[in-house]
Parts: sequence; C-alpha cells; structure tokens
Amino acid sequence: MTGYKVAEKFVSINGEGRRAGQPAVFIRFAGCGLSCSYCDTKWANAPDAPYMRMSAEGICGYAVGTGIKNVTLTGGEPLLQPDIETLIEKLCGNGRSVEIETCGASDILPAIKAGGERLTVTMDYKLPSSGMEGFMLTENYRHIRKCDTVKFVSGSEEDLRRAAEIIEKYSLTERCAVYISPVFGSLPPSRIAEFMIENKMNGVNLQLQLHKYIWDPDMRGV
Repeated sequence: MTGYKVAEKFVSINGEGRRAGQPAVFIRFAGCGLSCSYCDTKWANAPDAPYMRMSAEGICGYAVGTGIKNVTLTGGEPLLQPDIETLIEKLCGNGRSVEIETCGASDILPAIKAGGERLTVTMDYKLPSSGMEGFMLTENYRHIRKCDTVKFVSGSEEDLRRAAEIIEKYSLTERCAVYISPVFGSLPPSRIAEFMIENKMNGVNLQLQLHKYIWDPDMRGV
C-alpha cells in the first residue's frame, strides 16, 4: 500500500517550540528509529502501532479543512516516512506554516529544501539520559537556520552539563533558537532555571510542555 502511516491526527494547542500556545493541526506518524527512555509516544513507535494510510492530498485536505494555519508533523519520526518532502511541499503550497519535529538522527536538508521559508524544523539533541545520544547526526547543524530550533530534553544534571557543551561547541544560539525542557516529572524546572543562570546561558530558553499542564500528561490527541 502507498501513503503515509498516520497514527493520529487532531487539532490542539502547540505545547512546545516557537509556536507554543498557538492552535495547530497535528499529524502524528507511526514509527521511529530511536527508543528514548522517557518517550511519551512509545505506542506510536511500536512495530504493531495502529495507523491509517493517508495520501498527501488527504492530509492536506484535512489540514485545510480545519481552518488552522499551523501544521505540526510529529511522530514517531516524520523524516522516516518515504517521500515526506512531497507532503511538505503540498502543505506549504496550500498556505500552511509547517513545523516538523524530528529526533536529530535523520538528515533535515531534504525537508528544508522542500518547505523553504514556510517550514520550520524543531530538532532534538538526545542527551545521555535518553540512551540515544550516539545516534545524533550533528552534521545537521550545518543546515540549521535562524527560523529553526534545537531542543534539549533534560532529565538529569549530567544532561544539563552536556546540553551546555553542545550549545557552546556548535554555537547554536547564533544559528537558531535553543530550548531546554525537563523530562516531565524527572527534573524540576526550577533546577534548569538555576543551571541556566549559574552558567550564564544567554540566548537559551527554558520551556515547559504546555499541553501537559493544560490536560492530563498521558492524554492522547492533545
């Protein structure tokens, strides 16, 4: 069968990234090449995860029909979907502002070329507590733009120290937006704030997952 593996689609408030707090259409794809210790969408990553096959035209029709301009492609890992560039092109061509949330282990350049200025990339750097740091494709930092974001989900003091090292090594605050978020329930946001102040992390943003404070943290479709 052809088409994209869509685990769920819904309209909600964007919980993180540059458009946090804004309404957005979410398209969640099934499947991911990583298995982070704190992943909150493991159900969508399992080999037997339920999904529906949707064409680019079908996804675009759904997004346009909602009347919401922001579209977030998430997962799972969107960049593992074959021909994701065609979907990005169609969404951007229909006047949508597209954000793609990616784990940092896949090449972001094809997506950037497909979406141009209407696409923003929100890319994770997986820190030690995730168990997945060895999969990070740091060559992506050659392609990151001012409109893009690198996000560090931190669950320990070691994670915070490593985030500071990566931000400095790749001069990320000069290249893009930079966010540090806590693993929900693991690291107090106050500790991240203290660490940022102690280490004079100018240009770095502390961000909480807004949707987990509005709704039940384990609720799907929000």
